[in-house]
Amino acid sequence: MKTFALACAAAVAILLGAVAPAAAQLHVDVTQGNIQPLPIAIPDFVGTQPSDAAAAANIASVVRADLERSGLFKPLDPKSFIDQIKSIDSPPQFQDWRIINAQALVTGQVAIQPDGRLRVDFRLWDVYGQTQMLGLQYFTTPEVWRRVAHIISDAIYQRITGEKGYFDTRIVFISETGPALHRVKRLAVMDEDGANPIFLTNGSYMVLTPRFNPTAQMIAYMSYYGNRPRVYLFDLETGRQQMLGNFPNMTFSPRFSPDGNKVIMSLEKDGNSDIYVMDLRNHALTRLTYNPAIDTSPCFSPDGKQITFESDRGGSQQVYVMNADGSDAHRISFGAGRAGTPVWSPRGDLIAFTKIAGGAFRVAVMHPDGSGERVITDGWQDEGPTWAPNGRVLMFTRTLRNGKGDQIWSVDVTGRNERRVVTPGNASDPAWSPLIQ
Repeated sequence: MKTFALACAAAVAILLGAVAPAAAQLHVDVTQGNIQPLPIAIPDFVGTQPSDAAAAANIASVVRADLERSGLFKPLDPKSFIDQIKSIDSPPQFQDWRIINAQALVTGQVAIQPDGRLRVDFRLWDVYGQTQMLGLQYFTTPEVWRRVAHIISDAIYQRITGEKGYFDTRIVFISETGPALHRVKRLAVMDEDGANPIFLTNGSYMVLTPRFNPTAQMIAYMSYYGNRPRVYLFDLETGRQQMLGNFPNMTFSPRFSPDGNKVIMSLEKDGNSDIYVMDLRNHALTRLTYNPAIDTSPCFSPDGKQITFESDRGGSQQVYVMNADGSDAHRISFGAGRAGTPVWSPRGDLIAFTKIAGGAFRVAVMHPDGSGERVITDGWQDEGPTWAPNGRVLMFTRTLRNGKGDQIWSVDVTGRNERRVVTPGNASDPAWSPLIQ
């Protein structure tokens, strides 16, 4: 657990210099379905000492990769750069960056302080407006340089798009190894870009459906520990695991409430699965659905006032919405085929789900009233979506044909920019953390 705790160490940010006025022209509209990526130049950061050069180059490399992966930015080839940045204290030669069609420029500097801390400065420039749009300074420990790079990427993304970034986040997932009939499944966590994977369980028992709490320090998941399917909580800071109630029957599909004080889940009783919610402060258990059908995969709305879930109470697997107290349950998915694994967007405007039709599984989205349904992936078997904290990107499990296992992929909410997330071996059941605080 030491490695994960270190990766979450906070960086101190200080605002530097003047920010361009709100009327600046450099802007990317992330709501459009077909976007030309913004050309952006990101030279290697300057190291104040030779010993700082590796960290300076590494940070710039991660920033380039983050922004390119978003699909909204086109980092230019460093070999094309004419102006060689030797100091960030002087304005760049804007004409040299216009020649290579850079519309934005990122410059940075890295230095180890006398107390051993890492100091990172960066500036974002509007090349054609010849103005500094943003300047920030960070102090942190050298070990978390990668996190500083993600924080810088988030700052650039937000300044140019007007939306919060999602790079300084974690993904909890199920790591899979071994043959299909004897697959070992371990609980694991990694950075949003797949770096720094850490295994949390040893694979001696099966684990499924992990979910972060709002602080990203606790994970709820289903475990077959002792061959008894139960919901467990895993504390990332201490490594402690505890069972969420010693119920006589199966508990599964857990998810935290927006305030983190409750866990909603399915509980099987007398051969029937219904939705229950447990208050973590007093362990009070409340039943929310009373139906002879299978009710499962519950997820709160961002304001905690409603719950979406899947049920076959209407004769087939479909998505429903009800109030947080279980009242007014009503179906919202009416397209062809079946629908399951719904999850509410952090923005509250959409529900993502698995669309099952024509023998294929796809990730789809719709409004909470069921309108505007859109399929946004086109794999053979795509399922189990999870939202980035800004509600603009999703990850999901893509199952490969011929029993070759599962992979984690991401896609923009508009349905463009599908990307594979590289993991150690096969992987499934991703769940996105909120932004790390």
